[in-house]
Amino acid sequence: MNEIIKNIEAAQLKENVPQFNVGDTVRVYGKIKEGNRERIQVFEGIVLKKQGGSVRATFTVRKNSNGVGVEKTWPLHSPSVERVEVIRHGKARRAKLNYLRSRVGKKAKVKELVK
Repeated sequence: MNEIIKNIEAAQLKENVPQFNVGDTVRVYGKIKEGNRERIQVFEGIVLKKQGGSVRATFTVRKNSNGVGVEKTWPLHSPSVERVEVIRHGKARRAKLNYLRSRVGKKAKVKELVK
């Protein structure tokens, strides 16, 4: 039974998933269905957390829109996610950046990682 589930999940994995970490600024291209047509909407922000593994892996992205913080959790291997672009790499010293929720303006920034 366990091997059957592993084989099904392995078939659903995406091949071209970019490497990004917590603190990175990403641009997520998500498919949105409106009536009988489908379009792609871009959501750009900082990755607050990554969790799960295999097919169930998700990541949460936060952006500031008109002075209001907006967070969206995306499944990494979902067909509703067209692609993920990494804009810049951030230097984060912890796994979950929940402290960014209470910060506004320049304090809510993450330093850029210089390689």
